[in-house]
Amino acid sequence: MICDESGAFHLVELKYLTGNAVTLQPSQVAWLARHDHASCWILIKRQRSALEPSECFLYRAKDAVDLKMDGLAAVEPVFHCDQPFDWEKLFGLICPT
Repeated sequence: MICDESGAFHLVELKYLTGNAVTLQPSQVAWLARHDHASCWILIKRQRSALEPSECFLYRAKDAVDLKMDGLAAVEPVFHCDQPFDWEKLFGLICPT
């Protein structure tokens, strides 16, 4: 959970992957789907191997079901970048000023 400068809260579900399958529990999918109207996000760091750079993917809560069922390749992220991550742009999307 993030509280921005104006006092608004944003929920970010964090995931770490080595492949394309997103390991969301049914209760997580249900919660994200129920709160898809709010500032709820899924932030995924994927690193296929120790020798490859990591990638960062940001999805809206409404994408939880599709991510769980079909994985990363099936859903267009709101934001994607390779390492080094552009944290300013990422947090600007999650917590717009």
